[in-house]
Amino acid sequence: MTARVIVADDQAVVREGIVMLLGLLPGIEVVGAAKDGEEAVALVGELAPDVVLMDLRMPRCDGVEATRRIRERHPATQVVVLTTYADDDSLFPALRAGARGYLTKDAGGDEIVRAVKDVMAGDAGLAPAVQRRLLERVSSVAPVPARESPPDGLTARETEVLSLVAEGFSNKEIAGRLHIGAATVKTHINNIFAKAGVRDRAQAVRYAYQHGLIRPPGTNVTRWGEARGRRVRDLPIPPILGARPKRSADKES
Repeated sequence: MTARVIVADDQAVVREGIVMLLGLLPGIEVVGAAKDGEEAVALVGELAPDVVLMDLRMPRCDGVEATRRIRERHPATQVVVLTTYADDDSLFPALRAGARGYLTKDAGGDEIVRAVKDVMAGDAGLAPAVQRRLLERVSSVAPVPARESPPDGLTARETEVLSLVAEGFSNKEIAGRLHIGAATVKTHINNIFAKAGVRDRAQAVRYAYQHGLIRPPGTNVTRWGEARGRRVRDLPIPPILGARPKRSADKES
C-alpha cells in the first residue's frame, strides 16, 4: 500500500530536499508540501493524506499546534514529527498533541519509510534515541501502587487485553493467547479506548503505566487475571510505545 504524504517545513531548501528524497523511496507518494503549520492543516483538509511529516518550529502556526488541529479535525491522518530537535521541550508536547512518530532530520530514508508504515499500522514510529528517552522518563517516575480493582470501569478481561497491548502484542496474537476471536479483541480495545479516554495504542500504554497496571522497567509486572481476581505476576517487562520487533502484519486498532 502506497502512503500518501504531506511534508511541512518552513525552510524551502529543506522542504524540497525531503520531497525529493521521499520521491525516491518505495511505497511513498508526496501529495503536497506546506511552508508552515497553517498551510499544513489546510492541505490535510483538502488532500486527506495518510501521514504528515511535520517540522516543529515554523511561523504562524508551529508544528505542535498544527499536529493538535490535524488530529482533532482529521483523525485518519497520522503525524510523524521530522525535526532537528530531540529535547524534552520539543518531544513531549508533540507526542501529547497526537504525533504518532518522532524522527530527527539525520534519519535515513529507510527509517522514514519504516516510521510512516508503522504509524499507518497503528504503531508508533520513533527514532531509537527517542525510545530511550521515553524509557528514561518512565523509569524516573515513582512506581504507582497496584490497584485493588481496575480503573475507570474496565472489566478484568479488558484489563488483561490492555496488559497484552502494552506488552506489544498485535490483535491477532492477543486473540490466540486468550483463545478469543480477533473481532472480540478489537471490541475490547475499542471499549478500553472509550473508558480510558485514549485515542491510540501509544496512549493506552501510557495509561497502563500511570494507573499501575504495568510496572516501569526494572520492577515486576502485575496483570489482572480473567476471573475471581486472579493475578499473573512476574511477566516480562514490555517494550514502550512500539519499541518491539514486528510479530505480525495484521492491522491494528
